[in-house]
Amino acid sequence: MKLEDNDGHGGAKTSSRKRTASESKRDESPTDRKRSKDGERDKKEETELKHKAKHSSSKHPRKPLQEPKITSSGVLKAVSENDHADVKTKGVAMDASLPSGKNTIDLNNNISAKHTESDERKVTKTEIQEVDLFAPIEHSDMERSDKKSKKTGDSQKEKHKHKSKSSKKGHHGTGERNPEHGKVGEISANSSDGNSKKRKSKDSRETDVLQTGDGKKETAVKKENAKKEREKKDRSGKDTKTTDEKNRKKKPEGKEESKKKRKDGDDGKSKKEKGGKKEGQDSTWKWWEEGNSNNGNKWTTLEHKGPLFPPEYEPLPNNVTFFYNGNPVKLSLAAEEVATFYAKMLDHEYTTKSSFQENFFTDWREEMTVEEREQIKKLSKCDFTHINKYFLEKSEEKKAMTKEQKQVLKEENNKLTEEYGFCELDGHREKIGNFRVEPPGLFRGRGEHPKMGKLKKRIQPEEITINCSKGSNIPVAPKGHKWRKVQHDNTVTWLASWVENVQGNFKYVMLNPSSKLKGEKDWQKYEVARKLKLKVETIRRQYRDDWKNREMKTRQRGVALYFIDKLALRAGNEKEESETADTVGCCSLRVEHITLHQEKGGQEFMVEFDFLGKDSIRYYNEVPVEGRVFKNLKLFMENKDPEDDLFDRINTTYLNKHLNQSMPGLTAKVFRTFNASTTLQEQLNKLTTADMSLEEKLLSYNRANRAVAILCNHQRAAPKTFEKSMQNLQDKVAQKQQQLDVAKKELKEAKKEHKKGGTERTRKLVEKTESVVKRLEEQLKKLQLQMTDREENKVIALGTSKLNYLDPRISVAWCRKFNVPIEKIYNKTQRDKFAWAIDMTEEDFQF
Repeated sequence: MKLEDNDGHGGAKTSSRKRTASESKRDESPTDRKRSKDGERDKKEETELKHKAKHSSSKHPRKPLQEPKITSSGVLKAVSENDHADVKTKGVAMDASLPSGKNTIDLNNNISAKHTESDERKVTKTEIQEVDLFAPIEHSDMERSDKKSKKTGDSQKEKHKHKSKSSKKGHHGTGERNPEHGKVGEISANSSDGNSKKRKSKDSRETDVLQTGDGKKETAVKKENAKKEREKKDRSGKDTKTTDEKNRKKKPEGKEESKKKRKDGDDGKSKKEKGGKKEGQDSTWKWWEEGNSNNGNKWTTLEHKGPLFPPEYEPLPNNVTFFYNGNPVKLSLAAEEVATFYAKMLDHEYTTKSSFQENFFTDWREEMTVEEREQIKKLSKCDFTHINKYFLEKSEEKKAMTKEQKQVLKEENNKLTEEYGFCELDGHREKIGNFRVEPPGLFRGRGEHPKMGKLKKRIQPEEITINCSKGSNIPVAPKGHKWRKVQHDNTVTWLASWVENVQGNFKYVMLNPSSKLKGEKDWQKYEVARKLKLKVETIRRQYRDDWKNREMKTRQRGVALYFIDKLALRAGNEKEESETADTVGCCSLRVEHITLHQEKGGQEFMVEFDFLGKDSIRYYNEVPVEGRVFKNLKLFMENKDPEDDLFDRINTTYLNKHLNQSMPGLTAKVFRTFNASTTLQEQLNKLTTADMSLEEKLLSYNRANRAVAILCNHQRAAPKTFEKSMQNLQDKVAQKQQQLDVAKKELKEAKKEHKKGGTERTRKLVEKTESVVKRLEEQLKKLQLQMTDREENKVIALGTSKLNYLDPRISVAWCRKFNVPIEKIYNKTQRDKFAWAIDMTEEDFQF
């Protein structure tokens, strides 16, 4: 613990002036004044020591106290240079821990004989009271010191027994007796420069220290203090706050110290004793300050409860009927469940698509009994309207629930989250992202996916692999079931996995984006992208040279890297035919996806791209390219059909292997992150100035973000409520404009009246009207900026690039530099995800 200078802490300053004889007498310890006859010899020896110390002090003038020091045993010492001289004179070794326990230096520069280690601690405690530093924190230090002294051996115990007359020491600032001491101990009450008077004036917070044999006087003082405390509360009408509480409010460093003590458990209480709060709820794990092991292991210990399964299917009521060809049909339980999946989607456009209908009906028939298959042969004759109506009513009932009913559901959900939504990772409580197993339903897919409508079957525990650490509590499978496998692989980050039946892909239970494992991965991703900044010019020169290479494979690699670098195209992976939607990337482009124009729109060498990218989002772009790239593209397209690959000599694996040779860890995806973050940094530097209003700065940020989203082709469909929300904004703008026109007219009239006969009343009216006009102009400008921002973002998705491609340190540094609240850029969930960046970034950071 570092002790700050006394100034500003509300405590007394330590004076360096010499004390008079009267002051020394006044500050003497009650122990010295009331020593018993049995201690006459001890007192005599002490007097001799004081006499020698006085002579020593006269030879060596007193100097100011040095900075308080902490010994290796955790005991605080404040020793002046003269004190060192005195101790050397007496041959006392100034060892950090004072092992003898017989010589203690008090704050008045007095040396007293036969003081125990507990006396030294008590002197230290008096000093802490004097400067009024955080008493409860120091008390924790005292407790640890007492526990250490308790274990020092038989010699220490005999020293305590040697004390015949002493009083028990209570907790600092309270009347409680210290449970660590089985026998009565002595406490010193020395202070410097009359500060004992100030300390005694705080009788509501500190107990006067008395040397008594039977403790009667001590009890009387405690009662007197309690009485005064009650009187003070009665006068104020509310509880008074203790000095240490006020100090903690004033001094953030004290608050941090207190938190540190609580975290280390120095207060002697576990977290469960304090209210059952677990780590992660009341503190943030700053894993980024611990450094990276880089040994390939993701964790040391991992314990969790396993995934949460969806509830079992509840059969439909008897009054809800499925009809086939106009006749009611009672379906088997399995067939009825699948029928409800389709019925819930009747109002969705998916059920109008032929591929969706065909896939659903094929999988549904597999769940039917033999009799049901013979009866139900055409989907067109099936009537799901009664089932659809039932679920619509259920949905309306849920919306109409009272606040209390919703609260009950929320509490139940919170209990499940508390049990299954957290894990213990390396001794820290971390949040799990998707701890719920996906319920059964119908697969939708993106765009025109060939498998839309297929049945996603219910996942059973027998299909799930659990990953946790050895020796941990293995998750318990649901009753009557068992896990497929339990493994202890600390080189992966997932907690559970299984294979879904539609596409055969692995599904994982992973940690929340705010967790250490996810944060480390993000941090590493952006650091690799920053390293590319140092190598990118060399790589660009290389792929330009490749355009002239005699080998066709090398030329194709050079042109593909050019597209990935300049257009931020995804690399494009190989996929099985007819298994997924027809989406492509750079390496999987076909001849039909590009059109070459020698000249278009007044520009030469234009290339027109038109293909479906990730998630079946159309990528359409017309870009001018360099002449040699245009020439190579013509060469690649010669003698090929439209469905042939444009880059038929290369694939993504080959491309990434080549890039990794240029820079360790470099892949095609890193270019996308690098170009996105570089674009944001450049746009923010270009669009933002310090004299902008907050709304103008936010518009600049969104425009910079939008430039990145356009580069990465992050498009979206216009929201269904877009037109309505824009109309509402336009109405507000019109209303505000009308108010402004009226205010301007009133201002003109007020100025005219003031000009005719200027009085105090007319002057104030002009000022008031001017302020109204100014306020209305600001409000109108704010609404107009909102309209502009919303219109520009109509079909652009800003969130994807902000969360996955833009180094968050760029945004944090920009916020700090231009005084923009981080809350305006990142919401609570996003701030948790990027806690590492928010904590470490200064305003001068540049990508």
